[in-house]
Amino acid sequence: MKILKELRKNKKITQARLAEMLGVSRSTISMWEIDESQPDNDTLVKIAGIFDVSTDFLLGQEPKPTPKRKGIKIPVLGRVQAGIPFDAIEEILDWEEISPEMAATGEHFGLRVRGQSMEPRILEGDVIIVRKQEDVDSGDTAIVLVNGYEATVKRIKKSEDGIALIPNNPAFDTIFYSNREIVELPVQILGKVVELRGKNRF
Repeated sequence: MKILKELRKNKKITQARLAEMLGVSRSTISMWEIDESQPDNDTLVKIAGIFDVSTDFLLGQEPKPTPKRKGIKIPVLGRVQAGIPFDAIEEILDWEEISPEMAATGEHFGLRVRGQSMEPRILEGDVIIVRKQEDVDSGDTAIVLVNGYEATVKRIKKSEDGIALIPNNPAFDTIFYSNREIVELPVQILGKVVELRGKNRF
């Protein structure tokens, strides 16, 4: 079980410490690492748990696991306004982590939801992960800026005459903006909601 030495050194665990964790002698660990003997099944399971690998891997019966890729941290904002670069916004409430695969699809940020217009799907206080983009498809949930002030989260429905911002909560009205209003107000799409991370779930 020569792989044990590599695993132990990667985790900066000494032979003496590992022996203590497993309730065996240091010389026993040394014997395992040079294949002079092998642990029993129960101890093998304990070793696998310590190093987060399978028992088959320890016994050389499966390939070395691929290291987990580190996530990418993105800021969670309290509000988004037009004309302010995202890296200049001071109201960073928290940080969230997204996968490298998601990060590769574009620039992302998190937004803490305010209000009840998107309930019951999205609750006040939830964090949504947003990919920055200037357009979305009809039916997507997006971050929309009206009058260049503060962003709102709504489902988008496009038509030849304009765009409708649709809430999930029936207590709130759908708001329609004509093509002229889209230009004059303006109505600007800042990004598409790609993930919901509920913070108020029990």
